[in-house]
Amino acid sequence: MHAPSPMALLLIAIVVLVLFGRGKVSSLMGEVGKGITAFKKGVKEGSQEDAAEEKAAELNTADDIAAARAELAAERAKLDADRARLSTDSNLRDVTPTDQTKS
Repeated sequence: MHAPSPMALLLIAIVVLVLFGRGKVSSLMGEVGKGITAFKKGVKEGSQEDAAEEKAAELNTADDIAAARAELAAERAKLDADRARLSTDSNLRDVTPTDQTKS
């Protein structure tokens, strides 16, 4: 398929102008221009936001890892303290079920 000739494009433009009128075509082209401008602006802002998010993720990763390690160390210390307290507690009783059918 080949591109239309300049004469064909001119004929199409004349038919569109006659059908819709000069005012309607002008406002339509203005809206198309605004749409293209908004699209370009959105693409530019999107790429800037992506770059900022990637940089923030890289910076937060080291901080997040350090915070998670500190939390794990605190939890481990708490569990060790609880385990030590429970092992020395004399009020514990054995609640293991026993089989009473065997005699």
